[in-house]
Amino acid sequence: TEIAFATILPIPNLLLPVKMSNQKDDMAMDVEPIHLTLHPDLCKAGDMDSDKNVMASGTTGSITCSLHPLVIMNVSEHWTRERAQNISIQRVIGALIGKQKGRNIEIMNSFELVFTVIGRDVVIDKDYYNIKEGQFKQVFSDMDFIGWYTTGDAPNTTDITIHKQICEINESPVMLKLNPFDKNIDHLPVTLYESVIDLINGEATMLFVPLTYTLATEEAERIGVDHVARMSSTDAGENSLVAEHLTAQHSAIKMLYSRVKLVLEYIKAVKKNEIPQNHEILREAYSLCHRLPVIQSSRFRQDFYNQCNDVGLMTYLGTLTKGCNDLNQFVNKFNIL
Repeated sequence: TEIAFATILPIPNLLLPVKMSNQKDDMAMDVEPIHLTLHPDLCKAGDMDSDKNVMASGTTGSITCSLHPLVIMNVSEHWTRERAQNISIQRVIGALIGKQKGRNIEIMNSFELVFTVIGRDVVIDKDYYNIKEGQFKQVFSDMDFIGWYTTGDAPNTTDITIHKQICEINESPVMLKLNPFDKNIDHLPVTLYESVIDLINGEATMLFVPLTYTLATEEAERIGVDHVARMSSTDAGENSLVAEHLTAQHSAIKMLYSRVKLVLEYIKAVKKNEIPQNHEILREAYSLCHRLPVIQSSRFRQDFYNQCNDVGLMTYLGTLTKGCNDLNQFVNKFNIL
């Protein structure tokens, strides 16, 4: 309804920003912590106390986090489903699982948690967590409980209350907060926090510290996420993946043609002295023209003609096969008569 990581998700702005590093088995990109604006739909119930400062000032995060896109999709799907069933839903809560090596945390998956609201307090169902944690351990034996996730705007005292309950399961959990109402397309509406204990007015107080994180994914996960994104955009399966691929190729070629045409018009205008010369642009155009050298060797022409002949032969064989099939159907009908 609001945004789309894939069409089925409520996150409209999952444009993966800034640095990206492609390695053999994974992909990562740096994402800076963001400051979110308050949406009026979240200014109710447990979020009304967000005006109280729960952020630690002058403190930087002490751990390094890697976040998998599957987690973002799970949180987004969880909130979308609950929102569709109950329009007044304020937040969803779930657990984060992954791997931790020293001060490096990799958040790889998540599952939902059941909670009850008593007044303005949120109470986590520990029995439900123990059951789900045992089930996930049977499948993902190498993953441990890392922290928890929720939806909403800036952290508030309700988040502190929930975080204290989570600390009974993990001494140093992280909190992931997704803002489904954020309209800014320059960053992900996802923020990670860790907790610290600080002395305020002589009392030990739990506060949140924002964390920087990277988006990382394995090859199989990247293919799966891309497949979900492609399939969710089709209308009841009317368009095949081949048609989508050809449409994407056509759009890319069309855009390339328009860009090359623009460069050509600029060069013609410069040649006619209609606009002043810009040597930097001309150098870029010259570099572009020589980026892909024209192949004019005899070996290329021979291979090219062989390939053309093969394609023509395959087309001809397909036509013959279709003709034989039509003739066979005609003979069968003639024999029946």
